[in-house]
This record gives sequence, C-alpha cells and structure tokens, in this order.
Amino acid sequence: MDSTDLQNGEQPASGLVVGGSGRPRPPVGGSYLGLLLRNADFRRVYIATLISLAGDWFMMVALYDLVLSQTGSATLTSLVNVCLGLPALLVTPWAGNLIDRTDRRRLMVLVDLLRAGLALLPLLVVSPSLLPLAFVAVAGLSAGSGFFDPAAEAAAPNLVAPEDLGRANALLGSAWGTMLMVGSALGGLVATHFGRNAAFALNALSFLLSALLLLRIKTPFSEHQPHHESTVTLRESLSEAGQFSRRSPQVVALLCGKGLLGLVLGMTSLLSVFAEKVFLRGSEGISMLFVARGFGALIGPFVLFALVSRPSLRTTMIAPCLMIYSLGYAALSKSSTLELGLIPVVIGHMGGGAMWQATTFAMQKAVPDALRGRLFAFDQAILAIAYSSSTIGVGLLVDAYGARPVFFVLALVGAGLGLLLFLATRRLWLAPNDLTARLG
Repeated sequence: MDSTDLQNGEQPASGLVVGGSGRPRPPVGGSYLGLLLRNADFRRVYIATLISLAGDWFMMVALYDLVLSQTGSATLTSLVNVCLGLPALLVTPWAGNLIDRTDRRRLMVLVDLLRAGLALLPLLVVSPSLLPLAFVAVAGLSAGSGFFDPAAEAAAPNLVAPEDLGRANALLGSAWGTMLMVGSALGGLVATHFGRNAAFALNALSFLLSALLLLRIKTPFSEHQPHHESTVTLRESLSEAGQFSRRSPQVVALLCGKGLLGLVLGMTSLLSVFAEKVFLRGSEGISMLFVARGFGALIGPFVLFALVSRPSLRTTMIAPCLMIYSLGYAALSKSSTLELGLIPVVIGHMGGGAMWQATTFAMQKAVPDALRGRLFAFDQAILAIAYSSSTIGVGLLVDAYGARPVFFVLALVGAGLGLLLFLATRRLWLAPNDLTARLG
C-alpha cells in the first residue's frame, strides 16, 4: 500500500492488519478475555493504559490535598483543573503532526519517560513558595497526554485485526471508568496511610512501567513507515488534515459529536457540589458519586457492543447516547437522596462511555492511518475547548442559581442537542458510503 492509497483512505483487506513490516495480523475473535490472552501486544497496551490511569488518580487525590494543605485556597485548587486541560490543547497542532510523521511507539515511550520525571516534581513542594512546581508538573503531564493519548488512539487499529477492533475499543474505552473507580479509591488509601509523597512516587513509577510495556511491543504502530519530511511545514501538514475533513461529512459529524458532549460535561466536573451542597454527604457522597460515574463509564462500551452487534449501526447510536447522558443528569437534579441519585449517574455515564467508544471506533475506521494522529489530536482539542468552557460556565451558574435548576436546564439543553445531532446525521450514517462500507 503506497502513500497515494493512504491519502485516498483505502484500507487493508478485511481480516488483516498490515503494519510497516508488511506482516499481517490475523483476527483473534472470541471474547474480550480471548483478545487479551491471544494478542500479547494489545494486552501490553491495555495494561499500560490501566497502570498509567491508576497513577494519574493517585496523583490527583494527593495533589488536591497538597494544594489545600499548603494554601487552603479553593481558587488555587481549581487552578489544578485548568492546568490539566489547557496545556494538552495548546500542543495539539504539533502533537498531531508529530504522531503522523514519527514512530508512534517511540514517541509514546519518550513521553512516558518525560512524564515519569515530571511526576516527581511535587515531592519538592515543602512550602507554599514552592507550590508552582506542582502546577508545572500538572501542566507538563497534561501536555504529555496531548501527545500520548491521540497516538494511542491512532495506533490501536494497527495492533488488532479489523474484526477485533470493536472489542479492543470497548476494553480501552472502559479502562478510564475502571481506574476512576479503583484508582481514586486506592489513591486515597495510599495518601492517607503512606502519605502524599508515596502517591506521587507511584504515579512516576506507573509511567516507567507503561514505557517498559510499550518497549516490548513489536507490532508497528503505523501502517506506513513514518519519516520526517523536511519540506512539509506544520501549516501544510494541518491543511492536509483539514482538507480531508472537509471532504468527509462523516468525520465532521464525529468531531461535532465529541464537541457537543464536551458542552455538557461541565456537569460532571461539579458532581462534588451535589454531594456536599445538595445531598449534604461530604467526602462520602463525593466518593459514591464518582464510583457511580466510573461504573457507568466502565460498562457503557460493553453494553453498546452487546446490544448493537453491527458496527455500522453503532454510529447511529452516537446521538441517542448523548441524550442518555444528558437525561441522566436531569434525573439526578430531581433525585431526593444520594442513593436515588446514584442510579441516573450510572445510566448517564453508560451513555457517555458508549458514545465515546462509538465515536472513537468510527474515527479509526473513517480516517486513513497517515492522517489519524492529526485528526485525533484535533478531536481532543475540540473536546478540551468545549469541556473547559462548560466547566467555567456551569460553575458560575451554579454559584448564582444553585445546582438543581442549573443541572436540570443544562441537561435538557444537552438532550436537545443530541436530538438535533440525530436528525442531522441519521441519513448520513444510514446512507451507503465509504465509512459504512468499512464499518461493515
């Protein structure tokens, strides 16, 4: 397959993934467990993802405690969230270009090693005057995610056969929810019993373990042999990705779907407000709502995969999943007790997790490998902008009008946006086209 084939979006024959070495990867088939047992390279990526996400939650629990103990400032604590999102957005143009023009595996390993060093910076914070080191660490880790996460999403179709990509995406999509439940709980226990520094050290160790697992992978992370083209400028590289998107209404629809989800994700960032201000359950309530959120995100991709067996039909569920997410939060706003509120949070995040899996899978199928890094980086940037705006807006509205009415109105807005997305795209997904042919 030459570069012309890639630019035209042609894919390898069904049943085989052809990497840079030209060696085919046969389909594994069977169950999720079978995929993990029989595909060693994918198993290493999955375990590396779990380890890295667990380390992230270890760090976040300890970091919030560090900032509050050193300053007592809620404003500075909220600044942590800004440092988590903004740097990843700022590096997007360079990240996408680098992912498509260098060895993705080596890039991910290098990023992991750099993040391991950055994760140790909070250990130096022994007084409020040194607190900027913690924010530098968070910003650096966020920038690293801006390279690592799109690279992992772009590489996934090259590590499994097309027949196994749906299961692989469900597993990777559920990893975040798994570690939200497990990692945050363990992070709290580690920080409480062994101290914050132990949590920071374990986060650094998680990146080293991730890098070691990635180094053992032999399957190429790209269909083509990546190389640096000195004559191609960053502007020309991004223009190439933009031109592809404009020619593909399906890709535009997928990007819009993530953006619309981001516009209502601000409610998720303020679940703690419901626990403390509405249900009056403090840290116990926060923990219970976050576990419910993680459980929903964990099982959502699997439920979608089980209920909608045809991959081409999963794209038609993107908009309904956005509506489910939104209506879950509408029901939460009307819940009289915390225990009753847990149910709609689980259901809502099942929709959010399923939507994430469906859009990621469709993007992997819709975008040729040579452009995939840039499009996934762009996808991440759109989501970051929408999520940051939503978080700030929801926070201001909740302070002014209270959590219950704001969540209810915003949830209805989200459901309405989901309905509009469904009406605008249903013919796009059902009509015969190149993407539906590749999805099968």
